[in-house]
Amino acid sequence: MKNIKQIQLGQNGPFVSNLGLGCMRMSSIWGGSTPDETESIATIHEALDSGINFLNTGDFYGAGHNEMLIGKAIKGRRDDAFISVKFGAIFHNGQWIGLDLRPVAIKNFVNYSLTRLGIETIDLYQPSRMDDSVPVEDIIGTVAELVKEGKVRNIGVSEITAEQLRKANSIYPISALEIGYSLADRQIENELLPTAKELGIGIVAFANTAEGLLTGDLKAPLAENDYRNHFSRFQGANLINNLEKVEVVKQLARDKGFTPTQIAIAWVKEQSNHIMPLVSMSRRSRLPENIAAMDILFTQEELNTLNTTFAIGAIQGGTYLQR
Repeated sequence: MKNIKQIQLGQNGPFVSNLGLGCMRMSSIWGGSTPDETESIATIHEALDSGINFLNTGDFYGAGHNEMLIGKAIKGRRDDAFISVKFGAIFHNGQWIGLDLRPVAIKNFVNYSLTRLGIETIDLYQPSRMDDSVPVEDIIGTVAELVKEGKVRNIGVSEITAEQLRKANSIYPISALEIGYSLADRQIENELLPTAKELGIGIVAFANTAEGLLTGDLKAPLAENDYRNHFSRFQGANLINNLEKVEVVKQLARDKGFTPTQIAIAWVKEQSNHIMPLVSMSRRSRLPENIAAMDILFTQEELNTLNTTFAIGAIQGGTYLQR
């Protein structure tokens, strides 16, 4: 059952599903508990069966567990999957301690990833962020060498500035930019999104529900042990103000017969034909809802209402976690 359309990443880049599966939540997140592996693998299989071939991971997700899990899931189905891997983030005891984007480190990281994934070539390889201590030329240049060696097919970038994106693309054609984008986080529309469009670079957009803010399920205040309490948008008056904005999404969802989450994903998809929503899932039960969101159409009046309600700066406080 193939329900998914395709999108091209980059002017001359690969065609992939226009909805991506974020696999991060299939492993322990920053030292938390590990979800059920059997269900996670079944989710990947069902996603592939539905035509979702874009699988997104990072070599630091679960200290390598995520790549090994994906490796198990795609065994015997390599041609069905497009594997996107981020690298460079260093964690210790579940805590982020920095970046290592030295050429020698990149060459080390890629070999570990290939082994854990059980594949010969990574379809999209990208630094998780840019490190000012290492020149962009050295980072992208090293990955370009990996392309020549046959270990990488396409180069991507993540969480980057417009200036860095131009420089990276001048060194080697960049296929995709992975970045947080949602109704609640529209800052990339000012400069980064137009730059990517100008350069013909596809957008892999994560955090479509802004860490759950747009799902319609949150109530103020959050539980004391909720990790989102660390972010100012989920605190005090900020959260109350932000949830008032979310009521507009909830009402629109009711009117159209969908969920607020579906509306949030569909809005991201609607912004351009070179943007792919990347949705994190670890359960098969989530797939039908997220796939159906890709077929939602908006009237111009509905888009105007959403864009006005969620104009840049309307959501108070920050921020999102990296996928």
